[in-house]
Amino acid sequence: MIFDRAPDDPLTIFSAWLKDAEEQEPNDHNAVTVASVGADGMPSARMVLLKGFDSAGFVFYTNYQSRKGQQILAHPKAALLFHWKSLRRQVRIEGEVEKVSDAEADDYFATRARQSQIGAWASEQSRPLEGRFELEKRVALYVAKYAVGKVPRPPHWSGFRVVPRLIEFWQDGAFRLHDRLVYHRQGDTWRTERLFP
Repeated sequence: MIFDRAPDDPLTIFSAWLKDAEEQEPNDHNAVTVASVGADGMPSARMVLLKGFDSAGFVFYTNYQSRKGQQILAHPKAALLFHWKSLRRQVRIEGEVEKVSDAEADDYFATRARQSQIGAWASEQSRPLEGRFELEKRVALYVAKYAVGKVPRPPHWSGFRVVPRLIEFWQDGAFRLHDRLVYHRQGDTWRTERLFP
């Protein structure tokens, strides 16, 4: 079993599992699938990197003009899925989505490598690209524009926080008798239940 007695706070488990993943996963222990929904009701999923979490929620950054950015801004709900194959564990999260503050986005953007900062300006994420040369020209344009000093955060680049209302922990079990523990938010507290595999 994941725990004989479930902790009151699901972040207790998540923190421990993320630390295990950091130590044992070969690449991108913080990689997470983000699922959103389009105006036509069609779901869409892609991988991003988790950049922070606390009791307020789970944070990732993106171009707000991208497909996922536009979908989430129009329908501010999302699902996250962490899958750590080498640990045989996964975590599912569902919740409302809110924008991070400008200060929070600025602070994170300042920690990014300069070339990644330039890339945030150069890439018109999710829009058609004629060829690689078009992207390289845009990169050169912004390298020249920000040749001196700090690269400011683009106004269309920021973060989202998924505020969880459900967190499910799944751990592989012998003979497919997996262990599943679900937390449901109820105001400021969490209710837990175990599920059949």
